[in-house]
Order: sequence, then C-alpha cells, then structure tokens
Amino acid sequence: MDRYVTGAVIRRLREKKKLTQEELASKVYVSSKAVSKWETGQGFPDISLLEPLAKALDISVIELLSGEDIRNLNRSSNMAKGKFYVCPVCGNVIRSTGEAVVSCCGITLPPLDLEPADDDHTIRIEIVEDEYYVTVNHPMTKDHYISFLEAVSDHGVQFEKLYPEGNAETRFKINGIRCIYAYCNRHGLFQLKR
Repeated sequence: MDRYVTGAVIRRLREKKKLTQEELASKVYVSSKAVSKWETGQGFPDISLLEPLAKALDISVIELLSGEDIRNLNRSSNMAKGKFYVCPVCGNVIRSTGEAVVSCCGITLPPLDLEPADDDHTIRIEIVEDEYYVTVNHPMTKDHYISFLEAVSDHGVQFEKLYPEGNAETRFKINGIRCIYAYCNRHGLFQLKR
C-alpha cells in the first residue's frame, strides 16, 4: 500500500462531522491524546482502527485512505454517464452509474477512459429482426482480445463477456440503445454512439 491516512485528513474529516477529538476518540475506543497525535503527525492510527475510524467519520476506508470524499453526483443514475473498471489481476469488469471508488484484488481501480476509434476497433452493427448483431473485426488470441461488449439504453445495460479464441460478436435487443462499448484487453475502451 503506497498511501496511508494522514493527520490532516483525519482532522479535516473530524471537523466536517463537527466532532471534538474526545468525541472521535470515544467512537474508536482510543484516548483523545492518540487522536491529537494522529492529527499533528506524531503517529498514525493502527491498521486495525481504520474501519472503526472510517465508520466514525461516516466514510469508506478507501475514502479515508485517499483523503477524498467520493460521492455519487449522478443521482439520476443516467446509464450513459456510467464508468467501467477492469481488474488487471483477475479480469473482473465492474460498471457503475457514476463516480465510484472500486477495488478488486487489493487494487483501487481507475475508471477506463474512452480511446479514439481506429480501424482495428471499429464496432459494426447489423439489424437482424428486433436485435443488433454487433461485431468487432479484432483478433481473439489468448493475449489480445475483445473482453466484453455492452449496449447501454435509458432502461439499463446488456452485457456480453467474451473470451479468447471465441468470436468478437453478440446480439443485443434494440430497445432504445444509445451507445455500444467494446473493451480490448490491450488498447482499452471504445464506443459507438447511436
């Protein structure tokens, strides 16, 4: 872990909650002197205190460690404003409907940025009855492949996990689709807007 909670962060969060050092100390079962030492940089909370400290300050442990408040400002849950996160260790794909702190396999994941479309990552669509037949003309080798395709509408998402040595194709119900995403395990996230 390359980051640890600082005294300035503890003080700012404590003051934001309008707690005295004594009140915070009683919530995490330490002395007010210990809280004072944390806030003046003369010591750090023991790792076993991070969860109770975060709970007392009404934030997540990840927010406590990062020193930032992370709140979902996307209150209406607009699916088109969502974020993707992919774990480089296990390959998990996580989708949020707004800003989030996401961790997997002990790593805090950054949201994926959209890459500019190029010839190797062009998303193609054909209409077949009431579905979009979506393809990406891309190699699907064990070390370079399209990991997933996703269609986003106002009503939700349709997600298709793809695997190496398979085909980079799927079908999505047309039902109000606004954009389609493809994720290449080497080159990132690409989008086709409808």
